[in-house]
Amino acid sequence: MLLSYHPCYEGDENRLCAGRAPDESDRAAMEAADGVVLPQGCRKDLFEMATACCDHVFPNYHARFAFPGKTGQAWLFKKKGVCHPYTEAFPDLAAFYRRKDEESSFASRFTYPFVFKFDWSGEGVNVRLVRSDDDFKEVIRLAETYEQTGQKGFVIQEFIPARNRCLRVVVIGKRFVSYWRVGKDGTLGTALSKGAEIDREADPVLQERGIQTITGFCRATGINLAGFDLLFDETGAVKEPFLLEINYFFGRRGLGGSFRFYEMLCAEIDRWRADLNI
Repeated sequence: MLLSYHPCYEGDENRLCAGRAPDESDRAAMEAADGVVLPQGCRKDLFEMATACCDHVFPNYHARFAFPGKTGQAWLFKKKGVCHPYTEAFPDLAAFYRRKDEESSFASRFTYPFVFKFDWSGEGVNVRLVRSDDDFKEVIRLAETYEQTGQKGFVIQEFIPARNRCLRVVVIGKRFVSYWRVGKDGTLGTALSKGAEIDREADPVLQERGIQTITGFCRATGINLAGFDLLFDETGAVKEPFLLEINYFFGRRGLGGSFRFYEMLCAEIDRWRADLNI
């Protein structure tokens, strides 16, 4: 018996958990199920209940909840030993100042320009290219303002020159789809919401290399629904793609729109069910 919490996928039993915590009736349904399908935006408590009650749950969000936010992803990349921009993660400004004061070599680890990312938001929001001491002071002041509202955490990251483009690789079940996002000249980042364009054809060899990188990473982490961003060093000094970040909520324009995305998602859930004989 398949239990589905996804509004676009019909199971043998269907439930919704939007806007509420899972309860004992959910627990009973999960314990009776052979498999559970969860929505892309599922809550942590829903995922934890599902995995505690049932051996087969799609999608696999263990990494998402064990390594949350950009700071968590930085730790995950280090743990798995994947190629990624040199990154320092800080849960708050107090941790940053401690490191800065205790380690005399700390300042030398980053040379301008470098990238400063707050631990929340997506589509290039709250990402800054820091080119000077004045820029750095400005983002630290901004971090202080955010902390006053309870929003904490940021990463400082090595800047990788990549012709202002990144490779998006989306994993849906066992399917991988890749395309370039190319930013406008004079802008930082490749968010489509900021005017970047999609290029599905350029550099197929690099696209395949990116897919192989993400295939291995997904095998190591269990991730089976996410959009990954990768950078290729334009100088050629490093041939391996840099894994930049994981997006568990990702845009669908590059996949052909929402309808096409749900077609692929449902087909991959069908394949997952068939593999498990559910």
